[in-house]
Amino acid sequence: MKLVNPSNPVTSAWLAEQGFRLDPAPYLSGAQEAKKLLERLPRTDKLSEVTTGIFHAGRFSRRWVQDREHGIPFFSSTDILEADFSYLPLVSRKSAVENPRLLIKPGWTLITRSGTVGRIAYARSDADGFACSEHVMRAVPNAARIPSGFLYTFLRSPYGVPMIASSAYGAIIQHIEPDHIAGLPVPRFGEKLEQKIHDLVEDSSRLRTAFQEGVVAATEDFFKSVGLSELNDLRWHQQERDLGFSVMGLGSMSLRAMNYARRASVITAALRSVESQPLGDICEGGLLSTGPMFKRIDSDYEHGGTLLVGQRQGWWNRPEDGRVLSRAHTPKQCFVPDETVMVGAQGLPSENGLLGRAMMVTGRWLPHAYSQHFLRISSGPGGVSGAFLFSFLRSEAALRVFRTMMAGSGPQSLHRGMLRNFPIPLATAPDRERIAETVRQAYRDRDQADVLEDQALALLTEAIEKEAAV
Repeated sequence: MKLVNPSNPVTSAWLAEQGFRLDPAPYLSGAQEAKKLLERLPRTDKLSEVTTGIFHAGRFSRRWVQDREHGIPFFSSTDILEADFSYLPLVSRKSAVENPRLLIKPGWTLITRSGTVGRIAYARSDADGFACSEHVMRAVPNAARIPSGFLYTFLRSPYGVPMIASSAYGAIIQHIEPDHIAGLPVPRFGEKLEQKIHDLVEDSSRLRTAFQEGVVAATEDFFKSVGLSELNDLRWHQQERDLGFSVMGLGSMSLRAMNYARRASVITAALRSVESQPLGDICEGGLLSTGPMFKRIDSDYEHGGTLLVGQRQGWWNRPEDGRVLSRAHTPKQCFVPDETVMVGAQGLPSENGLLGRAMMVTGRWLPHAYSQHFLRISSGPGGVSGAFLFSFLRSEAALRVFRTMMAGSGPQSLHRGMLRNFPIPLATAPDRERIAETVRQAYRDRDQADVLEDQALALLTEAIEKEAAV
Protein backbone atom coordinates (compact mmCIF):
# COMPACT_ATOMS: atom_id res chain seq x y z
CA MET A 1 0.00 0.00 0.00
CA LYS A 2 1.42 3.38 -1.02
CA LEU A 3 1.18 6.25 1.43
CA VAL A 4 1.77 9.96 0.98
CA ASN A 5 5.09 11.31 2.24
CA PRO A 6 4.25 13.37 5.39
CA SER A 7 7.18 15.69 4.70
CA ASN A 8 5.81 16.49 1.25
CA PRO A 9 1.99 16.39 1.53
CA VAL A 10 -0.47 16.65 -1.34
CA THR A 11 -1.60 20.26 -1.81
CA SER A 12 -4.48 21.85 -3.67
CA ALA A 13 -1.95 23.24 -6.15
CA TRP A 14 -0.99 19.67 -7.06
CA LEU A 15 -4.63 18.89 -7.80
CA ALA A 16 -4.84 21.83 -10.15
CA GLU A 17 -1.64 20.83 -11.96
CA GLN A 18 -3.03 17.35 -12.54
CA GLY A 19 -6.27 18.63 -14.00
CA PHE A 20 -8.09 17.87 -10.73
CA ARG A 21 -7.65 14.15 -11.16
CA LEU A 22 -9.00 12.43 -8.06
CA ASP A 23 -7.40 9.02 -8.50
CA PRO A 24 -4.41 8.56 -6.18
CA ALA A 25 -1.80 7.48 -8.74
CA PRO A 26 -0.31 10.91 -9.57
CA TYR A 27 0.01 11.89 -5.92
CA LEU A 28 1.14 8.72 -4.12
CA SER A 29 3.54 7.38 -6.77
CA GLY A 30 6.20 10.00 -6.12
CA ALA A 31 5.56 11.67 -9.47
CA GLN A 32 4.64 15.08 -8.07
CA GLU A 33 7.51 14.97 -5.60
CA ALA A 34 9.92 14.22 -8.46
CA LYS A 35 8.45 17.01 -10.56
CA LYS A 36 8.73 19.55 -7.73
CA LEU A 37 12.30 18.49 -7.06
CA LEU A 38 13.25 18.90 -10.72
CA GLU A 39 11.70 22.38 -10.76
CA ARG A 40 14.44 23.45 -8.36
CA LEU A 41 17.20 22.56 -10.81
CA PRO A 42 18.91 25.32 -12.80
CA ARG A 43 18.02 23.78 -16.14
CA THR A 44 15.57 21.24 -17.48
CA ASP A 45 14.40 20.57 -21.02
CA LYS A 46 11.11 19.08 -22.08
CA LEU A 47 11.35 15.50 -23.30
CA SER A 48 9.98 16.60 -26.68
CA GLU A 49 12.84 19.12 -26.99
CA VAL A 50 15.61 16.52 -26.65
CA THR A 51 14.07 13.86 -28.88
CA THR A 52 13.40 13.65 -32.59
CA GLY A 53 10.25 11.69 -31.90
CA ILE A 54 8.15 9.99 -29.23
CA PHE A 55 5.87 7.48 -30.90
CA HIS A 56 4.54 3.95 -31.05
CA ALA A 57 3.97 1.79 -34.10
CA GLY A 58 0.17 1.79 -34.05
CA ARG A 59 -1.91 -1.29 -34.67
CA PHE A 60 -0.86 -3.61 -37.45
CA SER A 61 -1.69 -7.01 -38.85
CA ARG A 62 0.53 -9.55 -37.11
CA ARG A 63 1.66 -12.27 -39.46
CA TRP A 64 3.77 -14.79 -37.53
CA VAL A 65 6.38 -16.89 -39.32
CA GLN A 66 8.79 -19.60 -38.19
CA ASP A 67 11.71 -19.09 -40.57
CA ARG A 68 14.27 -16.35 -39.87
CA GLU A 69 14.73 -15.90 -43.61
CA HIS A 70 11.20 -14.52 -43.77
CA GLY A 71 10.81 -13.07 -40.28
CA ILE A 72 12.08 -10.40 -37.91
CA PRO A 73 12.47 -10.93 -34.14
CA PHE A 74 9.58 -9.22 -32.38
CA PHE A 75 9.47 -7.59 -28.95
CA SER A 76 6.24 -7.61 -26.96
CA SER A 77 5.89 -5.16 -24.08
CA THR A 78 7.44 -7.80 -21.77
CA ASP A 79 10.08 -9.03 -24.20
CA ILE A 80 11.93 -5.69 -24.11
CA LEU A 81 13.21 -6.81 -20.66
CA GLU A 82 14.66 -10.09 -21.98
CA ALA A 83 18.36 -10.80 -21.49
CA ASP A 84 18.55 -13.46 -24.22
CA PHE A 85 16.86 -12.70 -27.55
CA SER A 86 17.10 -16.31 -28.79
CA TYR A 87 13.48 -17.08 -27.92
CA LEU A 88 11.75 -14.09 -29.52
CA PRO A 89 8.87 -14.83 -31.92
CA LEU A 90 9.20 -13.80 -35.57
CA VAL A 91 6.86 -11.42 -37.36
CA SER A 92 6.84 -11.39 -41.16
CA ARG A 93 9.08 -8.97 -43.00
CA LYS A 94 6.03 -7.87 -44.96
CA SER A 95 4.57 -6.38 -41.77
CA ALA A 96 7.66 -4.22 -41.37
CA VAL A 97 7.51 -3.11 -45.01
CA GLU A 98 3.90 -2.06 -44.54
CA ASN A 99 4.66 -0.28 -41.25
CA PRO A 100 8.31 0.87 -40.95
CA ARG A 101 7.53 2.36 -37.51
CA LEU A 102 7.64 -1.19 -36.16
CA LEU A 103 11.43 -1.30 -36.39
CA ILE A 104 13.74 -0.01 -33.66
CA LYS A 105 17.29 1.32 -33.65
CA PRO A 106 20.13 1.08 -31.10
CA GLY A 107 20.14 3.82 -28.48
CA TRP A 108 16.38 4.31 -28.42
CA THR A 109 14.65 4.19 -25.06
CA LEU A 110 11.69 1.79 -25.05
CA ILE A 111 8.80 2.51 -22.67
CA THR A 112 5.84 0.22 -22.08
CA ARG A 113 2.63 2.18 -22.57
CA SER A 114 -0.19 -0.31 -22.02
CA GLY A 115 -1.01 -2.64 -19.14
CA THR A 116 2.06 -2.32 -16.92
CA VAL A 117 3.09 1.23 -17.79
CA GLY A 118 6.62 2.55 -17.33
CA ARG A 119 8.93 -0.40 -17.86
CA ILE A 120 12.07 0.95 -19.49
CA ALA A 121 14.66 -0.69 -21.74
CA TYR A 122 17.62 0.50 -23.79
CA ALA A 123 17.79 -0.78 -27.36
CA ARG A 124 21.05 -2.73 -27.75
CA SER A 125 23.15 -2.88 -30.90
CA ASP A 126 22.07 -6.48 -31.56
CA ALA A 127 18.40 -5.36 -31.57
CA ASP A 128 18.97 -3.12 -34.59
CA GLY A 129 16.10 -3.66 -37.03
CA PHE A 130 14.00 -5.76 -34.63
CA ALA A 131 10.26 -5.17 -34.62
CA CYS A 132 8.47 -3.94 -31.52
CA SER A 133 4.87 -3.95 -30.34
CA GLU A 134 2.53 -0.98 -30.51
CA HIS A 135 2.30 -1.32 -26.73
CA VAL A 136 5.82 0.10 -26.47
CA MET A 137 6.68 3.77 -27.03
CA ARG A 138 9.96 4.76 -28.61
CA ALA A 139 11.80 7.84 -27.32
CA VAL A 140 14.31 8.68 -30.05
CA PRO A 141 17.08 10.89 -28.66
CA ASN A 142 18.29 13.88 -30.64
CA ALA A 143 22.02 13.17 -30.74
CA ALA A 144 22.75 16.86 -31.20
CA ARG A 145 20.88 17.74 -27.99
CA ILE A 146 21.36 14.85 -25.55
CA PRO A 147 23.36 11.60 -25.25
CA SER A 148 21.10 8.56 -25.61
CA GLY A 149 22.46 6.77 -22.53
CA PHE A 150 21.91 9.82 -20.34
CA LEU A 151 18.28 10.15 -21.48
CA TYR A 152 17.68 6.44 -20.81
CA THR A 153 19.20 6.70 -17.34
CA PHE A 154 16.92 9.57 -16.41
CA LEU A 155 13.79 7.89 -17.76
CA ARG A 156 14.50 4.69 -15.78
CA SER A 157 15.42 6.59 -12.63
CA PRO A 158 13.23 7.05 -9.51
CA TYR A 159 12.41 10.47 -10.98
CA GLY A 160 11.50 9.43 -14.51
CA VAL A 161 9.51 6.25 -13.93
CA PRO A 162 6.97 7.72 -11.46
CA MET A 163 6.26 10.66 -13.77
CA ILE A 164 5.74 8.33 -16.72
CA ALA A 165 3.54 5.90 -14.77
CA SER A 166 1.45 8.69 -13.24
CA SER A 167 0.49 9.87 -16.73
CA ALA A 168 -1.48 6.66 -17.32
CA TYR A 169 -5.21 6.72 -17.84
CA GLY A 170 -7.81 3.95 -17.99
CA ALA A 171 -10.05 2.07 -15.59
CA ILE A 172 -9.28 -1.50 -16.69
CA ILE A 173 -6.16 -1.37 -18.85
CA GLN A 174 -3.90 1.56 -18.10
CA HIS A 175 -2.23 3.29 -21.03
CA ILE A 176 -0.33 6.41 -22.02
CA GLU A 177 0.14 8.24 -25.29
CA PRO A 178 3.25 10.09 -26.52
CA ASP A 179 1.74 13.52 -25.83
CA HIS A 180 1.18 12.52 -22.19
CA ILE A 181 4.95 12.46 -21.55
CA ALA A 182 6.17 15.00 -24.13
CA GLY A 183 6.38 17.68 -21.45
CA LEU A 184 8.37 15.63 -18.91
CA PRO A 185 11.22 17.76 -17.50
CA VAL A 186 14.64 16.27 -18.28
CA PRO A 187 17.46 17.61 -16.07
CA ARG A 188 20.61 18.89 -17.76
CA PHE A 189 24.07 18.91 -16.20
CA GLY A 190 26.55 19.79 -18.89
CA GLU A 191 28.38 17.76 -21.48
CA LYS A 192 31.02 16.17 -19.23
CA LEU A 193 28.66 14.47 -16.75
CA GLU A 194 26.05 13.56 -19.34
CA GLN A 195 28.69 11.99 -21.58
CA LYS A 196 30.12 10.03 -18.65
CA ILE A 197 26.68 8.59 -17.83
CA HIS A 198 26.10 7.85 -21.51
CA ASP A 199 29.43 6.00 -21.80
CA LEU A 200 28.56 3.81 -18.81
CA VAL A 201 25.22 2.88 -20.39
CA GLU A 202 26.83 2.16 -23.75
CA ASP A 203 29.47 -0.05 -22.10
CA SER A 204 26.67 -1.84 -20.24
CA SER A 205 24.77 -2.36 -23.49
CA ARG A 206 27.87 -3.84 -25.15
CA LEU A 207 28.30 -6.24 -22.25
CA ARG A 208 24.68 -7.38 -22.55
CA THR A 209 25.31 -8.05 -26.23
CA ALA A 210 28.46 -9.96 -25.24
CA PHE A 211 26.36 -12.07 -22.85
CA GLN A 212 24.00 -12.92 -25.70
CA GLU A 213 26.86 -13.82 -28.03
CA GLY A 214 28.59 -15.84 -25.30
CA VAL A 215 25.72 -18.15 -24.43
CA VAL A 216 24.90 -18.71 -28.10
CA ALA A 217 28.54 -19.52 -28.84
CA ALA A 218 28.68 -21.94 -25.91
CA THR A 219 25.65 -23.86 -27.22
CA GLU A 220 27.11 -24.05 -30.73
CA ASP A 221 30.43 -25.24 -29.27
CA PHE A 222 28.61 -27.87 -27.21
CA PHE A 223 26.97 -29.55 -30.19
CA LYS A 224 30.14 -29.39 -32.29
CA SER A 225 32.16 -30.92 -29.45
CA VAL A 226 29.81 -33.89 -28.99
CA GLY A 227 29.49 -34.51 -32.74
CA LEU A 228 25.90 -33.29 -33.15
CA SER A 229 26.41 -30.07 -35.12
CA GLU A 230 23.15 -30.64 -36.98
CA LEU A 231 21.22 -29.84 -33.79
CA ASN A 232 22.50 -26.27 -33.88
CA ASP A 233 20.04 -25.60 -36.71
CA LEU A 234 17.04 -27.67 -35.69
CA ARG A 235 14.39 -26.12 -38.01
CA TRP A 236 11.66 -27.63 -35.90
CA HIS A 237 8.76 -26.17 -37.82
CA GLN A 238 10.12 -27.22 -41.20
CA GLN A 239 9.89 -30.87 -40.11
CA GLU A 240 6.83 -33.01 -40.67
CA ARG A 241 4.28 -32.59 -37.87
CA ASP A 242 3.75 -35.28 -35.24
CA LEU A 243 0.66 -36.86 -36.78
CA GLY A 244 -0.08 -40.54 -37.26
CA PHE A 245 3.04 -42.04 -35.65
CA SER A 246 3.29 -45.26 -33.68
CA VAL A 247 5.32 -46.17 -30.59
CA MET A 248 6.29 -49.66 -29.51
CA GLY A 249 7.23 -51.04 -26.09
CA LEU A 250 5.30 -48.64 -23.88
CA GLY A 251 5.46 -49.14 -20.14
CA SER A 252 3.53 -47.76 -17.21
CA MET A 253 5.34 -44.40 -17.17
CA SER A 254 2.91 -42.71 -19.56
CA LEU A 255 0.30 -43.40 -22.24
CA ARG A 256 0.08 -39.78 -23.37
CA ALA A 257 0.90 -39.36 -27.07
CA MET A 258 2.66 -36.02 -26.52
CA ASN A 259 5.27 -37.72 -24.34
CA TYR A 260 6.40 -39.77 -27.32
CA ALA A 261 6.25 -37.10 -30.04
CA ARG A 262 8.13 -38.27 -33.12
CA ARG A 263 10.23 -35.14 -33.76
CA ALA A 264 11.44 -35.01 -30.16
CA SER A 265 12.15 -38.76 -30.21
CA VAL A 266 14.49 -38.17 -33.15
CA ILE A 267 16.38 -35.60 -31.06
CA THR A 268 16.55 -37.97 -28.09
CA ALA A 269 17.85 -40.78 -30.30
CA ALA A 270 20.58 -38.46 -31.61
CA LEU A 271 21.58 -37.53 -28.06
CA ARG A 272 21.83 -41.21 -27.13
CA SER A 273 23.89 -41.99 -30.25
CA VAL A 274 26.91 -40.26 -28.71
CA GLU A 275 28.47 -40.68 -25.28
CA SER A 276 25.82 -39.51 -22.83
CA GLN A 277 24.52 -39.95 -19.31
CA PRO A 278 20.95 -39.77 -17.96
CA LEU A 279 20.14 -36.49 -16.25
CA GLY A 280 19.04 -38.39 -13.14
CA ASP A 281 22.48 -39.97 -12.79
CA ILE A 282 24.26 -36.65 -13.29
CA CYS A 283 22.13 -35.03 -10.58
CA GLU A 284 22.55 -37.86 -8.07
CA GLY A 285 23.55 -36.14 -4.84
CA GLY A 286 22.64 -32.75 -6.33
CA LEU A 287 19.31 -31.23 -7.34
CA LEU A 288 16.62 -32.39 -9.75
CA SER A 289 13.40 -31.08 -8.27
CA THR A 290 11.10 -28.10 -8.08
CA GLY A 291 11.10 -25.80 -5.08
CA PRO A 292 8.82 -25.91 -2.02
CA MET A 293 5.40 -24.33 -1.75
CA PHE A 294 5.21 -21.95 1.20
CA LYS A 295 3.30 -19.03 2.62
CA ARG A 296 4.71 -15.73 1.38
CA ILE A 297 5.39 -13.21 4.16
CA ASP A 298 6.07 -9.78 2.65
CA SER A 299 8.94 -7.66 3.91
CA ASP A 300 11.37 -5.02 2.60
CA TYR A 301 15.10 -4.75 2.08
CA GLU A 302 15.54 -2.53 5.13
CA HIS A 303 14.38 -5.42 7.33
CA GLY A 304 16.46 -8.09 5.66
CA GLY A 305 13.96 -9.05 2.98
CA THR A 306 14.89 -11.16 -0.03
CA LEU A 307 13.62 -10.92 -3.59
CA LEU A 308 11.48 -13.82 -4.82
CA VAL A 309 12.09 -14.53 -8.50
CA GLY A 310 9.26 -16.21 -10.36
CA GLN A 311 9.12 -17.63 -13.86
CA ARG A 312 8.01 -14.30 -15.27
CA GLN A 313 11.18 -12.50 -14.12
CA GLY A 314 13.66 -15.35 -14.52
CA TRP A 315 14.76 -14.46 -18.05
CA TRP A 316 14.82 -10.67 -17.71
CA ASN A 317 17.95 -8.53 -17.52
CA ARG A 318 16.99 -7.81 -13.93
CA PRO A 319 14.33 -9.58 -11.84
CA GLU A 320 12.15 -6.48 -11.49
CA ASP A 321 8.61 -6.63 -10.13
CA GLY A 322 9.35 -9.59 -7.87
CA ARG A 323 7.98 -9.69 -4.33
CA VAL A 324 10.28 -8.94 -1.41
CA LEU A 325 9.76 -11.60 1.27
CA SER A 326 10.88 -12.12 4.83
CA ARG A 327 14.06 -14.18 4.66
CA ALA A 328 13.28 -15.72 8.07
CA HIS A 329 10.02 -17.15 6.70
CA THR A 330 11.42 -18.26 3.34
CA PRO A 331 12.47 -21.95 3.21
CA LYS A 332 16.16 -22.51 2.59
CA GLN A 333 15.26 -24.72 -0.39
CA CYS A 334 14.20 -21.53 -2.21
CA PHE A 335 17.87 -20.56 -2.41
CA VAL A 336 20.07 -22.49 -4.81
CA PRO A 337 23.82 -23.24 -5.17
CA ASP A 338 26.05 -21.46 -7.67
CA GLU A 339 25.56 -22.54 -11.31
CA THR A 340 22.20 -24.17 -10.68
CA VAL A 341 20.31 -24.45 -13.96
CA MET A 342 16.67 -23.38 -13.62
CA VAL A 343 14.05 -24.62 -16.08
CA GLY A 344 10.50 -23.35 -16.38
CA ALA A 345 8.62 -26.33 -14.96
CA GLN A 346 4.97 -25.32 -14.71
CA GLY A 347 2.57 -23.57 -17.05
CA LEU A 348 0.46 -23.96 -20.15
CA PRO A 349 1.95 -25.33 -23.37
CA SER A 350 2.47 -22.59 -25.94
CA GLU A 351 5.04 -21.86 -28.59
CA ASN A 352 6.34 -18.74 -26.86
CA GLY A 353 5.72 -19.84 -23.26
CA LEU A 354 8.28 -20.31 -20.50
CA LEU A 355 7.80 -24.04 -19.98
CA GLY A 356 11.08 -25.80 -20.76
CA ARG A 357 13.24 -22.67 -21.01
CA ALA A 358 16.52 -22.71 -19.09
CA MET A 359 18.56 -20.06 -17.30
CA MET A 360 21.42 -20.26 -14.80
CA VAL A 361 21.77 -18.77 -11.32
CA THR A 362 25.17 -17.31 -10.53
CA GLY A 363 26.83 -14.06 -9.51
CA ARG A 364 24.44 -11.27 -8.54
CA TRP A 365 21.40 -13.56 -8.74
CA LEU A 366 22.58 -15.96 -6.02
CA PRO A 367 21.09 -14.00 -3.05
CA HIS A 368 17.58 -14.23 -4.51
CA ALA A 369 14.94 -16.81 -3.60
CA TYR A 370 13.22 -18.76 -6.38
CA SER A 371 9.64 -19.94 -6.63
CA GLN A 372 8.48 -23.54 -6.84
CA HIS A 373 7.76 -23.07 -10.56
CA PHE A 374 11.42 -23.66 -11.46
CA LEU A 375 13.00 -27.07 -11.90
CA ARG A 376 16.37 -26.97 -10.15
CA ILE A 377 19.17 -28.88 -11.93
CA SER A 378 22.53 -29.22 -10.20
CA SER A 379 24.96 -32.13 -10.54
CA GLY A 380 26.23 -34.07 -7.57
CA PRO A 381 29.76 -33.92 -6.14
CA GLY A 382 32.39 -34.36 -8.83
CA GLY A 383 29.80 -34.17 -11.61
CA VAL A 384 29.75 -31.97 -14.68
CA SER A 385 29.50 -28.25 -14.05
CA GLY A 386 26.25 -26.34 -14.14
CA ALA A 387 27.71 -23.99 -16.75
CA PHE A 388 28.34 -26.93 -19.09
CA LEU A 389 24.84 -28.32 -18.50
CA PHE A 390 23.36 -24.90 -19.21
CA SER A 391 25.08 -24.68 -22.61
CA PHE A 392 22.99 -27.67 -23.67
CA LEU A 393 19.79 -27.12 -21.70
CA ARG A 394 19.29 -23.60 -23.13
CA SER A 395 19.25 -25.01 -26.68
CA GLU A 396 16.15 -25.41 -28.80
CA ALA A 397 16.81 -29.16 -28.97
CA ALA A 398 16.57 -29.43 -25.16
CA LEU A 399 13.56 -27.10 -25.10
CA ARG A 400 11.65 -29.30 -27.55
CA VAL A 401 12.43 -32.44 -25.57
CA PHE A 402 11.39 -30.77 -22.30
CA ARG A 403 8.07 -29.84 -23.89
CA THR A 404 7.27 -33.46 -24.64
CA MET A 405 7.67 -34.32 -20.93
CA MET A 406 4.49 -32.56 -19.88
CA ALA A 407 2.15 -34.09 -17.34
CA GLY A 408 -1.09 -32.78 -15.89
CA SER A 409 -4.56 -31.78 -16.99
CA GLY A 410 -4.52 -28.01 -16.32
CA PRO A 411 -1.25 -26.13 -15.93
CA GLN A 412 1.35 -28.61 -17.11
CA SER A 413 4.34 -29.85 -15.11
CA LEU A 414 7.44 -31.75 -16.19
CA HIS A 415 7.26 -35.54 -15.80
CA ARG A 416 9.77 -36.56 -13.12
CA GLY A 417 10.47 -40.03 -14.52
CA MET A 418 11.12 -38.74 -18.02
CA LEU A 419 13.38 -36.03 -16.66
CA ARG A 420 15.60 -38.61 -15.01
CA ASN A 421 15.98 -40.48 -18.31
CA PHE A 422 16.83 -37.36 -20.36
CA PRO A 423 20.19 -38.19 -22.09
CA ILE A 424 22.88 -35.51 -21.66
CA PRO A 425 25.80 -35.77 -24.13
CA LEU A 426 29.22 -35.56 -22.48
CA ALA A 427 32.13 -33.91 -24.26
CA THR A 428 35.72 -34.52 -23.29
CA ALA A 429 36.96 -32.89 -20.09
CA PRO A 430 38.90 -30.10 -21.92
CA ASP A 431 35.86 -29.37 -24.09
CA ARG A 432 33.58 -29.27 -21.06
CA GLU A 433 35.85 -26.80 -19.29
CA ARG A 434 36.17 -24.55 -22.35
CA ILE A 435 32.41 -24.47 -22.89
CA ALA A 436 31.72 -23.86 -19.21
CA GLU A 437 34.18 -20.94 -19.14
CA THR A 438 32.43 -19.36 -22.12
CA VAL A 439 29.15 -19.48 -20.20
CA ARG A 440 30.77 -18.15 -17.01
CA GLN A 441 32.33 -15.23 -18.88
CA ALA A 442 28.95 -14.43 -20.44
CA TYR A 443 27.36 -14.25 -16.99
CA ARG A 444 30.23 -12.15 -15.68
CA ASP A 445 29.58 -9.73 -18.55
CA ARG A 446 25.91 -9.64 -17.62
CA ASP A 447 26.68 -8.88 -13.97
CA GLN A 448 29.15 -6.15 -14.93
CA ALA A 449 26.49 -4.61 -17.20
CA ASP A 450 24.25 -4.26 -14.14
CA VAL A 451 27.08 -2.66 -12.19
CA LEU A 452 27.69 -0.06 -14.90
CA GLU A 453 24.00 0.80 -15.17
CA ASP A 454 23.87 1.21 -11.39
CA GLN A 455 26.89 3.52 -11.51
CA ALA A 456 25.22 5.65 -14.18
CA LEU A 457 22.06 5.90 -12.10
CA ALA A 458 24.05 6.80 -8.98
CA LEU A 459 25.83 9.63 -10.82
CA LEU A 460 22.51 11.01 -12.05
CA THR A 461 20.87 10.77 -8.62
CA GLU A 462 23.81 12.45 -6.94
CA ALA A 463 23.78 15.29 -9.47
CA ILE A 464 20.03 15.89 -9.08
CA GLU A 465 20.18 15.90 -5.28
CA LYS A 466 23.20 18.20 -5.26
CA GLU A 467 21.66 20.73 -7.65
CA ALA A 468 18.27 20.64 -5.90
CA ALA A 469 19.86 21.30 -2.52
CA VAL A 470 21.49 24.54 -3.64
